[in-house]
Amino acid sequence: MARKFKTVDYERSGQQTLTIDECLPADHLARFIVGIVAMLDLSAFYARYAAVGGEPFDPAVLLALLLYAYATGKFSSRKIEKATYESIPFRFIAGGLHPDHDTIANFRKVFLVEIKEVFAQVLLVAQEMGYLSLGNISLDGSKIHADASKSHAVSYGRLLKLEEQLRQEVDELLALGEQVDQAELPPGLDIDTEVAFRQERLPCLVRQDRVNLAEAKHILEARAEERYQAELADYQAKLRARQEKAQETGRKPGGPAPKPPTPGPRDTDQPVLTVRSGYNFTDPGSRIMKNSTDDGFDQHYNVQVAVDQKSMLAVGSTLSNHPVDTYEAIPTIDAIPAQIGQPEAAALDNGYFAPKNIKDFEARGIDPFIATGREPHHKSWQERFAETPEPPPADASPIVKMAYKLQTEIGKAIYGLRKSTVEPVIGIIKEVLGFRQFSLRGLEAAAGEWCLVCLAWDLKRLHTLTNS
Repeated sequence: MARKFKTVDYERSGQQTLTIDECLPADHLARFIVGIVAMLDLSAFYARYAAVGGEPFDPAVLLALLLYAYATGKFSSRKIEKATYESIPFRFIAGGLHPDHDTIANFRKVFLVEIKEVFAQVLLVAQEMGYLSLGNISLDGSKIHADASKSHAVSYGRLLKLEEQLRQEVDELLALGEQVDQAELPPGLDIDTEVAFRQERLPCLVRQDRVNLAEAKHILEARAEERYQAELADYQAKLRARQEKAQETGRKPGGPAPKPPTPGPRDTDQPVLTVRSGYNFTDPGSRIMKNSTDDGFDQHYNVQVAVDQKSMLAVGSTLSNHPVDTYEAIPTIDAIPAQIGQPEAAALDNGYFAPKNIKDFEARGIDPFIATGREPHHKSWQERFAETPEPPPADASPIVKMAYKLQTEIGKAIYGLRKSTVEPVIGIIKEVLGFRQFSLRGLEAAAGEWCLVCLAWDLKRLHTLTNS
């Protein structure tokens, strides 16, 4: 071999002595997060620890590990533990300590309420640093997969059939036990055990440690009532819109009149977008929803985030098991920490349009800009440069007034930033960081984890702002 190559002596390479300071730049995200955590008031974390016992890991260390992990796309507690051995940024944050995955997972689960307070504190730090001055916001939602399989979901009709089947099997087993000698039973069949198992699943026994049919039926019936109320409000809104259109045009509106909703659970419920009656035994808080990436359905939660249009920092976050976004806007607005102030205006897509939302925004002193229909991907030059129409009359319908509002200069400016602010944030969280499934189960736990995700995004974004 005539050509000489630079090569490595791996025996000597393994004996190199390096310091973390040599490997980790001064402006690295890990150093930034450690610095931010040092500025926070963590007294609520320390107050949860008893005065006696073994020496626990410092909550500041565990919190910084979690925040850096989520900001860099590591959501598994086992992977975080492994990274404290193999990754220089994680070794720096852990300071040579190696919390096991159980400790990390338990910390994440136990301190969800305190982590929500940290979210508010970080936004206050961003304000003090001059990177956040809450003005106009954009709001959007997305579906995130729950830690559950849709194969463990069951419909209301299936629950009724299952209940009937179990009752029939109990009767058959009891009759069998009375008619035959125990020695004549099939090998391994213990009638008492089999009967007890089936009765445990029936409504006649309620246990706290296992889900039974009575609990599942109760939840499905409650969800059916919730669905009915939402559909009834939507039906009434459509009727009012048709009446207002008829008054404006003097003609009967075209198309079929909206049909009133039907109350109660549906035996043949299918997992379509507006149906929320499936019950999942793995994570009862989640529901079957339409995937945002394809035409399929899966077990999801519906996450919402409000993003400041200037800084692209997430200022409010919520999570629900409602497949539609219509009435998720106000809870998300109310989730914005009061300490950082109140937004002046909000931009939302047509999935949030409802007269009630407009009234609720205005009651809070926030100017809403909500799309009244689907936006075309490519507007013609005539649409882009069309003159602003004449203002509608005072008695015009909310949809007519909002359509005009969006065509004004200020409406175009505020609503036009929605696609370049909140949508990229959700896209980065799902595509770049890779957060596509929750690690925690249950509505409250998943909401806390979504807040942790938004907090990690804010730290990542704030780090970018400080280095730009």
